[in-house]
This record gives sequence, C-alpha cells and structure tokens, in this order.
Amino acid sequence: MLHRLRTPVDDAGHRLRAPSTLHAFNRYEIKYLIDVDQVESLRQEMERRLDRDQHCPDEGYNIWSVYYDTRRLRFYWEKIEGLKFRRKLRIRHYGDRLAATGDTPVYVEIKQRVNRVTQKRRVRLPYADALGLCDGRRMVDHEPGQRAFLEEVLDLVSRLDLHATAMTGYTRHAYLGRDADVGLRVTFDQRIRGRDRDFRLGAQAENRLIVPARKAILEVKVNERVPYWFTDLAAARNLQVVRVSKYCQSVEAYGLAPRSIFHLPAHSEA
Repeated sequence: MLHRLRTPVDDAGHRLRAPSTLHAFNRYEIKYLIDVDQVESLRQEMERRLDRDQHCPDEGYNIWSVYYDTRRLRFYWEKIEGLKFRRKLRIRHYGDRLAATGDTPVYVEIKQRVNRVTQKRRVRLPYADALGLCDGRRMVDHEPGQRAFLEEVLDLVSRLDLHATAMTGYTRHAYLGRDADVGLRVTFDQRIRGRDRDFRLGAQAENRLIVPARKAILEVKVNERVPYWFTDLAAARNLQVVRVSKYCQSVEAYGLAPRSIFHLPAHSEA
C-alpha cells in the first residue's frame, strides 16, 4: 500500500511494489531472447503454472528507467567486462511517463551484482526529490530508515561525478510463483526502447527501439533455483540464454560506446 505519494495514474505499476520505503531483493536472474510470436503461447504456459501479478493488466504496464554513470561509463564497462562485483544507479518509474509530475512516486535504486547474485535496494520518493538527490546532489526529505541508503546514493553521485546517461522503457507482463514456486518471478518485456538525451520523464522526446521489434526478453528471477518444469520448458522450446543489459543496449545503440559482442542490433524506431 502506498502512502501520500500515491497517484491514480501510477497505480498499475506502483501497487506491484512492497510497502516498505526501503526495499531489498537478492535474486538470481536468467534472461532469454525470444521471438514476439512466442510470447502469447509462453504466457499461456505461465498462466497455467503461475499467478499473474494481480496488478498487471491484460495490456501489461510500462517501466521507464534513467541510468546514471560516469563520464567514462564506468558502470557500463563493469558490465561488459563481467566484473564479479558491479552496480548501477537509476531512477525508475512505473506507469505513464508523460503524466509524471514532481509529486509522482518513483524509485531510486542501486542494483548490484555480487558473483552470480543480483541485489537491488531502493527507496520510493517523489520524482522532484529523486532528481534533487541524483541531479542536485543534495539530501532530501526522508523517513528515518531511508537515510543510510540516501547517503550512499549521495556518495556515489558526488564521488564518481555521476550524471544521467541513458533512458530505457518497455512494456512488461509479470507472473509470480505459487506453492513450491514461491519466490519465482517471470517477466516478458516488449517494445524495448531507449534514448540518450532529454531524460525528464515528461519530455516529448524520441525513443528508438534498442532491441528489434520482433524480439522480446523473457526473464526468470529466483531466490534459489529455477524449477525443473521451467528448465524442461526452456529445453523443449529451445530457448537460448542471453547476456543482455537494457542499459548497455541503449548506450551502444546511440554510439556512446563501441558495440560489444553482447549487443542485439536494432533496425527500426518507435
């Protein structure tokens, strides 16, 4: 349940999130690149075995993220080089970005990888405060339990001179495990777009497809292990694991860095 920051426009996305103002996840993540023609049948398989996230409408929900990096793209290169410890800082918004105002709730997140485990920590703030923190590099109003995390964000943006570098957006359908599969989360991301400027959520800016329109990303997130039924399904459907980062895709699509061997070429705009 959201507190005073709640707005009707963002209900579909924000009710997906836990009630605590400082939330942390530790998970293993596996990604597959699939044809969009496979999405419907795979979603039907998920509907048989998993619960659709109760706040995910039939058409899915939108996710927009602004990523921060150094002038020399330190976080980008940490990902490309496969460092065992690496991290990213981003502001994430769920819902219609064009309707976002300074009061709209967003998340400031640090996502990091420690060996094979993905850790995500975040706080929910009004959008104006999130910008004040990450762009203005100043402490903002907060609840007592948020201070240590906010100080960590301030240290990162100030010490490393971080700035907004790339933006990504996509439409997601989400499913949650039940019974023996509690802790499992399966998502389908489509129409994966990005841009390299005009990072304000409400900006009337052009977005380019950074993953081909005919492709989608299927992601499996688990606390411990992938269920046997899913590995059997992946084998039967010949699903191929990929090492892909939406942030890196956006960086490379706009020529901010040379395209790596992991880049998925995009051919059209949206």
